Amino acid sequence: MTLLEAVLWLTLNVYHEARSEPQIGQIAVAQVTLNRANLNKLPVYEVVRQPYQFSWTFQKKSYIPDDPDAFLKCMHSVYIAITSNDITNGATHYHLDSITPNWANDYTYIAQYGSHKFYR
Repeated sequence: MTLLEAVLWLTLNVYHEARSEPQIGQIAVAQVTLNRANLNKLPVYEVVRQPYQFSWTFQKKSYIPDDPDAFLKCMHSVYIAITSNDITNGATHYHLDSITPNWANDYTYIAQYGSHKFYR
């Protein structure tokens, strides 16, 4: 996988998971994806496409973004995530603050960015 392909899949993940979030929340989502890739020694594409890890991959009929401006903003957040220190301190999971998934107690809470809570 090329760097360009990794950036594309990372941007698609941020777009579908966090496009309405503030930039810091988008950066955190990108860093979680990168942390999972590094931890599991997998390409970003494989991390994003793992079954039932990111809801958009099995709920959407099309991966093509329908808001080009939001997609470009997400790409900018991905660039920042790739070129800066990890603000999530190694987080590998997150969820909306409006829900409490059954796995949350098995991980250490790190922080909340936007409407997502982050864990490792």
